[in-house]
Amino acid sequence: MARSPDIKVESNEATNRGTGGALRRRALLLGMGAFVLSGCVSAPRQKQTVALEPALSPKPVVPPMYYAMPHERFPIPEVDVTHLDQRFWRAEVDYSTDEKPGTLIVDTPAKYLYHVKPGGRATRYGIGVGRDGFAWAGQAIVAYKREWPRWTPPDSMVERQPELEPYSIANGGMDPGLKNPLGARSLYIHQNGKDTLYRVHGTPEAFSIGKAVSSGCIRLVNQDVIHLHSEVRDGSSIVVIPDPAMEHLLVG
Repeated sequence: MARSPDIKVESNEATNRGTGGALRRRALLLGMGAFVLSGCVSAPRQKQTVALEPALSPKPVVPPMYYAMPHERFPIPEVDVTHLDQRFWRAEVDYSTDEKPGTLIVDTPAKYLYHVKPGGRATRYGIGVGRDGFAWAGQAIVAYKREWPRWTPPDSMVERQPELEPYSIANGGMDPGLKNPLGARSLYIHQNGKDTLYRVHGTPEAFSIGKAVSSGCIRLVNQDVIHLHSEVRDGSSIVVIPDPAMEHLLVG
């Protein structure tokens, strides 16, 4: 009676040594092999994937001067600084000039506008300027300023672009707002007592700063033109330095 368990144990061991046991051991070994193999394959893949991922450039931090302006008549969104090269960000800089403080100097080739301050300093703004054939240069004054201005394209522009007829002078122009080409503020440039039809104005299109894109006007991002508008007095002088490549096209 005491030997029955021993016989059963021996019987089980014998079975394990048989075909069924061999198959089970083979399956176990194959399974272990598959696990080890998958480990060898997956590790290099992970390393390869990491190695192939491009290094991501850190997104520029938006400075407070380009934060959203929700309390404006038409709330202004934050400037997308990924579209505004940092060299065109508003800055206080050393600037040597014979022009008196308060003068605006538009450096067309460099795409900068300087507001001259005392002590050899200036506030520098990045700008977009007129395309070939619409450029302007010379000396004039800022006759007056407007907040959230209406836009009235001159008749010559409407003639070239008939789709602007609804916004013509005769039809009262375009209502102010974020889609208005003059943006949040506009400075009106007069020369010899006459309106030159050129403006220093705002734009929501940060990507256009540093480029020749507009029809003769000088554009700044809305946050910058609001800052400039608050600093400039009516009657201030403005000097627009021509781009040598466009001097033969200038009007004024």
